[in-house]
Amino acid sequence: MTAATYQYVELPDASVVTTRALLTARENITDTVAARAMMCIHGGAGFGKTLAVNTCLRALEPGEDVRKITFRARPTARAVRYELFTALDLPGEPPRHPSEFDRLLKTALAERPRTFLVDEAQWLDGEAFEYFRYLWDEPSTRLAVIFVGGEGCHTVLRREPMLSSRIFIWQHFTRLTPSEVLEAIPLFHPIWADATPDDITFADQHAAHGNFRAWAQLTAHTRTALARTGRPRADQELLRWAFSRLA
Repeated sequence: MTAATYQYVELPDASVVTTRALLTARENITDTVAARAMMCIHGGAGFGKTLAVNTCLRALEPGEDVRKITFRARPTARAVRYELFTALDLPGEPPRHPSEFDRLLKTALAERPRTFLVDEAQWLDGEAFEYFRYLWDEPSTRLAVIFVGGEGCHTVLRREPMLSSRIFIWQHFTRLTPSEVLEAIPLFHPIWADATPDDITFADQHAAHGNFRAWAQLTAHTRTALARTGRPRADQELLRWAFSRLA
């Protein structure tokens, strides 16, 4: 599958690689949505969590109502309400009073099944997670919630027994192993298709370290170097130049 625009940098010809983690995420997300449950996908920055989830959600049954919410700072419960109001495209002005706001959201969420992708969920504290649980627990709503975030997301959820016990599936994203790098990277971008395994391993050990975001950045710089030098493929001299831009 070709990525029209790559998540981290503008990278023409990059492809979404079906890694073991992505296949597992596809199965986990499908099962979570079918069960109208909640799941947590967590792991370090740049490991491909968001890209994998977005890819999997696009592959759900046609007509599945998926709404994405992304947090960039620690939100209050009030801020979560406003994000949900916006994500659901509700008409009019947001209610002023929490009880009225809650009734509006629960009424909207009872209309049909919904799936929320809550990205950057490491910004959520116990109160914000609890608000999602409050809506999910409402008998009339038919919610599936996919929390995606760094390790802080997992830590907060695990500290809250009421929340943790309601997580249907936990999935931990980790770095690509050296063998996974050799399998995935030649499929990720054409410049690596004819690179030697030794050069790919060299690039991973010195710069990318099994991190897909780092591989995307390295690929962009290596692509630039190939275009400027006219060399037919990446070699270790050219890769060292690319490394110098990442230091």
